[in-house]
Amino acid sequence: MTTVGVRRSRRLGRGAIGRLVPLAAVATAGALLLSACGSGSDSGGTSKSLTFWISTVPGQDAGWKKMVAQYKKETGVDVKLVNIPYDGYTTKLHNAAQANSLPDVAAVPALDPIWSNKLIDLSSIANNKTNKINANFLAKDSSGKVLSIPSDVTASGMFINKSLFEKAGVSFPTSPSKTWTWKDFIAAANKVREKTDAKYSLTFDQSPSRLRAMVYEMGGKYVHADDSGKFSVDAATKKAVNYFVGLNDDKTMPKSVWTSGADPSAMFQSGDVVAYWSGVWQVPAFAESIKKFEWASVPTPAEPVQASDVNSGGMTVGFNNNGDAAAAATKFLSWLYEPAHYQALCEASGFLPVESGLSPKYPFKSEAAQAAFKLYNESIPLYDPISGYFNSAQTNWVLKGKSLTEDPTKTELGKAINGQQSADKALENIVAGYNQQVGGAS
Repeated sequence: MTTVGVRRSRRLGRGAIGRLVPLAAVATAGALLLSACGSGSDSGGTSKSLTFWISTVPGQDAGWKKMVAQYKKETGVDVKLVNIPYDGYTTKLHNAAQANSLPDVAAVPALDPIWSNKLIDLSSIANNKTNKINANFLAKDSSGKVLSIPSDVTASGMFINKSLFEKAGVSFPTSPSKTWTWKDFIAAANKVREKTDAKYSLTFDQSPSRLRAMVYEMGGKYVHADDSGKFSVDAATKKAVNYFVGLNDDKTMPKSVWTSGADPSAMFQSGDVVAYWSGVWQVPAFAESIKKFEWASVPTPAEPVQASDVNSGGMTVGFNNNGDAAAAATKFLSWLYEPAHYQALCEASGFLPVESGLSPKYPFKSEAAQAAFKLYNESIPLYDPISGYFNSAQTNWVLKGKSLTEDPTKTELGKAINGQQSADKALENIVAGYNQQVGGAS
């Protein structure tokens, strides 16, 4: 089974991406794989009763529960919500496709070629200008058919120990329109570390996504494919990755995160680290878990590019099981993505919206958490389109029947940080891994 997944996290966030230039529609795919499915199946719901599969932790289904209840009240259509454990979700979808028993609507963590030909075209929703859905994060085929719309999006971001910054008397930006460069940020964090005797200036998730975000911000494209599907890295990427490897000196950054899997979040939450490069999904946890110091989200560095690595938090799809159910599913999803309804979903589930122009009010008691979501809302519209490249690329790969089974980034850069090879050699090996697994046109 070949699937492409989205980040599994608590998926809480906030934002909108109105000013981004839409990326090219993802991928080409075989006509057979993406041909419209006929409506002759006897499976699925009816015009008045639909099944909706989700997979989320208790509490995070609040938005979905609220919206299906409201929809039934307004329309009389019963949308039956089924919350399936994440560990077996993709397998259950795969098996349901084989058994001709797919749900009518689903929020999925992955696309799977076995049921891609059963997907309803969501173009009418995605292209409705009233919805202001960011086109960068749609899953499309080469004909323009919209296979899925994100339920929400996630983005990389920077957290600081605000108490340490204040103790050291070091200022930090609060507006993305006047953000710092990576070099400015590192200089400030090092100054705070030295003045407060903190252990490290920065911890940095052992994550290709977080590295991509940094590279994008420093003007590189990271591992990027040309029109033929061949991957390479540009000069700006080499410079950025060499800089990153050099930061792992057991002062600015601990080597143990990228070489042996030490927990960067736990390090930051201990209070002994100045800053943490992670993402919006940390916000709700920090709102509850960090009591010994004040924390804050701060604008992402730009050197010179304002960017992040932005992904789908979940992928909303409809299945064409039969004519009546498919029409009813399309109507439900059209209703769901109307801005007022979608904002209500985001508020109740703590989602970072894929639609621009919204102002969700989240139920967090933590002022730091509220400020963090406000910052993401202000930041994401400024991000360069490169921020959505990898999200679109993954869809491209799966529609060609490929997947990046193992991203070599962590292993190869861990070796570079350990001094076993140069950063440039690590990049050569990473490029080779991408070309082997997902390179080429077909």
